[in-house]
Amino acid sequence: MTTQNTRGRRRASGPTAVLRSTTAVEHDRPRDPHRELRRRKGPLRQMAEFAAASGAGQKAGVALAATGLILTVALPGAGAMTATPESNQTALAVGSQPEIPAAASATIDFSRAAVSTTADPDTKLKQLLSAQSVGSIKTSSSKGTLGAPLDTLTTASPFGYRVNPITGGLGEFHRGQDFVAQCGTQVHAAAAGKVTFAGWHPYGGGNRIVVDHGNGLETTYNHLSSFNVQVGQTVSRGDVIALSGTTGASTGCHLHFEVMVNGDVVDPLGWL
Repeated sequence: MTTQNTRGRRRASGPTAVLRSTTAVEHDRPRDPHRELRRRKGPLRQMAEFAAASGAGQKAGVALAATGLILTVALPGAGAMTATPESNQTALAVGSQPEIPAAASATIDFSRAAVSTTADPDTKLKQLLSAQSVGSIKTSSSKGTLGAPLDTLTTASPFGYRVNPITGGLGEFHRGQDFVAQCGTQVHAAAAGKVTFAGWHPYGGGNRIVVDHGNGLETTYNHLSSFNVQVGQTVSRGDVIALSGTTGASTGCHLHFEVMVNGDVVDPLGWL
């Protein structure tokens, strides 16, 4: 029999029922054999091993290794270099590399033959002259192939038609570039070649040197005060071949420099 209190709840009048005891049930789940191994390895180590196993790009691996983001990098032709955080040591997994036998007394020579490229101006000039007729060479190809005949190039009178500085006549054709130079300034060979003329020029050049660079290319140096070379001598680019002056048809110390292609003068600035 039950009674009901004023708040509307029923209260049992009989003895309290005995509660059933709760039995704890445990289920043995199968344990992942690799779980503990993955737990011990950090995420970066796992990423590195995955990249190595999946053949990830070696360049990306090297870049990540350089920043410390991965611990293992596979390089072509060599074993993987693995860092072990637990021991703070680096272990080298040696790949299959062929052994090269050598005697204990063998001498190792680290020298190598000189490499010549088109960046070398003399080599570039030779290749340019041998590849095509010198008369068909365009300025875009010849620019920069000749060295400066003076340490500092300052134009005093350009190539082409001008007023004659001596007579004042109009329409004179200036065959080269006049560069400012005090008397006695060193004059350099513009490129390697052979001296074919060193003497007095009867048509206003004064003391004059002509250097033949081969394949129809020549350079001339005029109004010189003295010579350092003689006919038949071989010179190299940059050699001091003369000193500047004001000999011949000249109004003052300077260097008159010419470039000739198959006997015809061209603007030296297209080659300097």
